[in-house]
Amino acid sequence: MSQAFSQVSFTQQLKKYYAVYAGGFIAFVLLLAVAEQMGLSRKYIGYAFLFSTIGLYALIGIMSRTVEVAEYYVAGRRVPAFFNGMATGADWMSAASFIGMAGTLYLSGFDGLAFVMGWTGGYVLVALFLAPYLRKFGQFTIPDFLGARYGGNIIRTLGMLSAILCSFVYVVAQIYGVGLITSRFTGLEFGIGVFVGLGGILVCSFLGGMRAVTWTQVAQYIILIIAYLTPVVWLGMKHTGIPVPQFAYGQTLQKIGELEKKITADPKEVEVRNLFKDRAAAANAALKDPNKAYAEGKSALEKKAADLKAANAPADQVTAAEKALAAYPKDVDNAKGQWNKDKGLAARAAPPSPHATPFPGKDEAARNTARLNFLGIVFCMMFGTAALPHILMRYYTTPNVREARQSVFWSLFFIFLLYFTAPTLAVLAKFEVYSNLVGSSFASLPAWAAAWQVVDPTLLNITDFNRDGIVQLAEIVLGGDIIVLATPEIAGLPYVVSGLVAAGGLAAALSTADGLLLTIANALGHDLYYKMIDPHASTARRVSVSKALLLVVALIAAYTASLKPGNILFLVGAAFSLAASSFFPALVLGIFWKRANKWGAIAGVSAGVGFCAYYMITTYPFLRDLFGVTRPISDFMIMGINPISAGVFGLPLGMAVIVIVSLLTPAPEKDVQELVEHVRYPHLRGDISTEAT
Repeated sequence: MSQAFSQVSFTQQLKKYYAVYAGGFIAFVLLLAVAEQMGLSRKYIGYAFLFSTIGLYALIGIMSRTVEVAEYYVAGRRVPAFFNGMATGADWMSAASFIGMAGTLYLSGFDGLAFVMGWTGGYVLVALFLAPYLRKFGQFTIPDFLGARYGGNIIRTLGMLSAILCSFVYVVAQIYGVGLITSRFTGLEFGIGVFVGLGGILVCSFLGGMRAVTWTQVAQYIILIIAYLTPVVWLGMKHTGIPVPQFAYGQTLQKIGELEKKITADPKEVEVRNLFKDRAAAANAALKDPNKAYAEGKSALEKKAADLKAANAPADQVTAAEKALAAYPKDVDNAKGQWNKDKGLAARAAPPSPHATPFPGKDEAARNTARLNFLGIVFCMMFGTAALPHILMRYYTTPNVREARQSVFWSLFFIFLLYFTAPTLAVLAKFEVYSNLVGSSFASLPAWAAAWQVVDPTLLNITDFNRDGIVQLAEIVLGGDIIVLATPEIAGLPYVVSGLVAAGGLAAALSTADGLLLTIANALGHDLYYKMIDPHASTARRVSVSKALLLVVALIAAYTASLKPGNILFLVGAAFSLAASSFFPALVLGIFWKRANKWGAIAGVSAGVGFCAYYMITTYPFLRDLFGVTRPISDFMIMGINPISAGVFGLPLGMAVIVIVSLLTPAPEKDVQELVEHVRYPHLRGDISTEAT
């Protein structure tokens, strides 16, 4: 009774603390808004948001430092359901959700809803199949469960390697997002911004483990949800007249449809798209015989320059011809690189895809492929959600099984607030671009356009291809990763809103990166070092080893992120496919099928994650280049499924292999089957944890 009263009192205290914190943050934003009106420069507003929020997270991390094993790994198993739901929401809403999802919806329209459906539906699987049972099991990590359920260090090692692989790919995406934000809003070079953000990540997870990460994530959720909703409320009032545009943005969507028709029929747009088509065709022709094409192209430019000089043509024409000759590639290899880039212009030759039309395509085959990829993303995001180690670990932190179930509900609620808003933000941002940026003059491009082009030209590039001085939609390259961050500037909102959104994106990336780095460090420090290398290590030594490994992994991840290995959404999607292929079959069959045994799990996890990784390596351009794959992508693709959805093959394969191999080999021992019975009834009191809780 006294323990229950203590937990209630603890929860009430937390609510008071975080209510004061939320009020203080809102007051801080309002103070900066007043300072902006009084002349505070944008640079200092960016610095204020960056360093004040990172400083706040650091303070929480320092106050939560610990060397106690249970506190470091599972926050003492005393996190109330409400706050665990909020922390899980922050842990979950990574840079992909905050930065990438609305951008994907902006670019893909209806097709982007696959991510919303998959990620939300995944929590239904977590609640039904995993969270309560893993909490009943107790212990600290997912490889812990695999080791106890199936027996032996082989499956524990496979679980550890899978956790590291999934989490590392995921954390690279978060650190990439951190670099993107810090470089844009502070003026730091991207690579430096990555390592500055890394300091904010480490100060939380390094000092206090799960205890520090949990209370920091609650603070980060408050910031990120305020930041995400603010521009939507503002734009909602501007375009719909109500502060909750989620219920009324249909009229804006209708206006976008009208603008799409107008843009498609615009002669200048058609002219630019034909230019792209012609350049792509010319590049394809040149690549058939590069040496001949290079010589002919250079000769033609030299002849043109010479003829203009001989004819005493106007100076500007001669200068233009000489510039064109000087800009011509220096050798055949450079020319081939340019022609390969020009080949990609074929994709920009198509008119804008209707935002609200499902699976747009010229023919039925293209539409069928689009449908398959839509369903593939839904599948992988759902089952990947239910198998991500850093999310499942959060349910080890609740006081009991009942609160583990309740925290899944609160997780869904807090995630819903952002996911319900993302489609609205995408529509409002697209309307702003179509109505304000398209048709404007190149001579008066807004300052934000130039600033983003400096950060990364692949994320924003506006080039006057037909030289008419007017911005056509086809001349704009706008990457999905900057839509959320740039929307306040695109819409002309006060810069303090841009700083607020950047702080929210930083909170989302940092919160997830904290959880992921902790998962990797715990897998190495707990499952490898303590469980397999030195079972007699003291608690202080175990925590110290985990901290040291966390630092090493963080530096490697930051270096990888600085190489820009892919867009945020692909990296995150790849992590989900890998998690679905490796963990979901072994966890679910381990809980619900007593006959599943060690050899089945070893074979199933190996087959699932192995085939998933193989499919990505052979079909994703960055990985193909990294591993030296030269055969055409078409030789490896199955039914046109994109590499992000490789889990649609890995998960069923892993499940089938576990079942077949388990049936062909001896059944598990009696004590393992009793463990399954124990875990299967989560309403019974107690857990099997042998560690201090």
